[in-house]
Amino acid sequence: MRHILSSFYAAEDGAVTVDWVVLTAAVVGLAASGGSAILSATNTLSGNIKTEVAAKTVENGD
Repeated sequence: MRHILSSFYAAEDGAVTVDWVVLTAAVVGLAASGGSAILSATNTLSGNIKTEVAAKTVENGD
């Protein structure tokens, strides 16, 4: 039993996979938070544009 446990602890076969999974999760998390910040700023800007455009008047030139 000790031999099985010691060989299990010494094995590094899945270590690279775990590294890639952690790195991919970090990239996805950063992209999601960045996308959320951009979406919030875009919504605020479009609201400001809507307010400004609605306040303008257009004359016919008659």
